[in-house]
Amino acid sequence: MLELKSRIGKSVLGQDHLVESMLIALIANGNLLIESLPGLAKTRAVKTLAKHLAADLSRVQFTPDLLPSDVTGAEIYVQTANGGQFQFQKGPIFANLVLADEINRAPAKVQSALLEAMEERQVTAAGKTYKMPDLFMVLATENPIEQEGTYQLPEAQLDRFLMHVVITYPDEAIEGEIIKLNRAESAQKAKDHTAEPEAIPQQAIFDARGEIDGIFVSDLAQKYMVDVITATRFPDRYGEPLGKWIQVGASPRGSLALDRCARARAWLDEYEFVTPDHIRAVMHDCLRHRLILSYEAVSQGITADQVIDKIAALVVSA
Repeated sequence: MLELKSRIGKSVLGQDHLVESMLIALIANGNLLIESLPGLAKTRAVKTLAKHLAADLSRVQFTPDLLPSDVTGAEIYVQTANGGQFQFQKGPIFANLVLADEINRAPAKVQSALLEAMEERQVTAAGKTYKMPDLFMVLATENPIEQEGTYQLPEAQLDRFLMHVVITYPDEAIEGEIIKLNRAESAQKAKDHTAEPEAIPQQAIFDARGEIDGIFVSDLAQKYMVDVITATRFPDRYGEPLGKWIQVGASPRGSLALDRCARARAWLDEYEFVTPDHIRAVMHDCLRHRLILSYEAVSQGITADQVIDKIAALVVSA
């Protein structure tokens, strides 16, 4: 995984957190939602991941006129030697890595077409169930809801994303490196096509998942995760202002996401056990999309990240 991280990092500059989050979601067997303004290398990062991994990449550009069958597939009538019959034509969802680009530019009906595939790793059509590949991951990108032509993702769909990563502009030094990298890539294409290094096999991902299952989580670390989730559900126990900021807390999926991502984070850091620092490192990405803030918090301009910062300050690890 360190090799995969290094390869992606050479092509995606200034987005180390995004690269690490993609790897965490990949080895934790979850789906990833990436949010940023246009042009901050969201799509480039996903395509680079697929390029260096022996996996199929399918891209779906979400638009207001997209239909659910455009994503999952549909039954079509075909003429065979035995007469006419219906056959299921698989959609682009049937791939190892699915890039759902600008997912919040399609209406909720289309977004909901992903729910079964994301959670149960299968698609049901005309009474038949079709399994997804063993390596399956949805990497969705979205623009901020304030952008023109965007829709709010349903809470049920948000909850099915293991992590929600928000990325921002690179600094001035990295901006210059991005320009030089793009210039070098253009020059290289004009000269020749250097052989790419061999793609990392899927088995490496499955092996990593097996090792993550063996990462030790102590009772104290588990209690810390439970206390964090409980604080989102019963913020009144911590007084004001937290008690007035949260309307709905994290579901049990939040607990599971925190546990899986903390173990993946520990594994990437070459630890054999989870520490409170590992939990705090993934806390924002695991919980920011699972909190529904109160009207009072929204009116005051309080963000989910600020709420999680407050929880991290109030909930003390042993």
